[in-house]
Amino acid sequence: MTVRRQFASLLLLSLPTVIPAQAQGGNTAPAVETILARMAQARAENRTRFRPYVVTRDYTLFGKERDKSKSEVTAEVTFVPPNSKQFHIRQSNGSGLGARLVRQMLEGETRIVAEYGSTDVSPDNYEFQFAGEETIDNARCYVLEILPKRKHKNLVRGKIWVDADSFLLRRLEGQPAKSPSWWLRNVWIAFSYGEVEGMWLQTASEYTTNVRIFGKHAITSRDVRYDFSCLADPGLPGAAALPKADNQEGRNCPAPCLSGSSKGIRPDGR
Repeated sequence: MTVRRQFASLLLLSLPTVIPAQAQGGNTAPAVETILARMAQARAENRTRFRPYVVTRDYTLFGKERDKSKSEVTAEVTFVPPNSKQFHIRQSNGSGLGARLVRQMLEGETRIVAEYGSTDVSPDNYEFQFAGEETIDNARCYVLEILPKRKHKNLVRGKIWVDADSFLLRRLEGQPAKSPSWWLRNVWIAFSYGEVEGMWLQTASEYTTNVRIFGKHAITSRDVRYDFSCLADPGLPGAAALPKADNQEGRNCPAPCLSGSSKGIRPDGR
């Protein structure tokens, strides 16, 4: 062997061997197409478990100082499968900007539910690219980058974290493909998901945005209580009187349960 060949051999031996992180852990991630197929199956199965509920949700608005709130808002959100969601602002303290932002957020949420097929995280609405693996709440997740196929204010350009066991979403974050309002700029959103009485639901959220005139703000939400088994058909005997919903002029929003099954939500959304 010549001196040149010996030197080349030593150089190759000295270079580090690069092994994909997935191979090191012994758990090779499935192809993106497989992940998407399993997500669709898990999503469909989850929808079969949906049942009516009323959730009490707390919102907190922050300005530049994240350790001091500017407004606190409590809302009740009513969901009736398959695609009806209404809300009512129960209490608002502090800056009126908080209630205004919460109202706009909830109006968007009701539209997403009503337009489920056109806003769902699926190949119909997004392009996907595998971005690695991470752990959330002690759960192994596949991270996928999502790119909307069209500019729509209810579609998000960002990332999703898919539970590697259940193939349900654990987290979604990014920016709307289209600004939701002329007075909101540089909007960034994050949704957290968890199990509630056998259903997999969004349980917390965070928005940051530059509000025209008012400057940068952040608003967080947390589901604090779920009420079940109380949304009887108003036409049935024994149904309670129902207050008007804020987002459905002239229509009724079911009142929260006074009895029946209820569930409080831990601060981590589980």
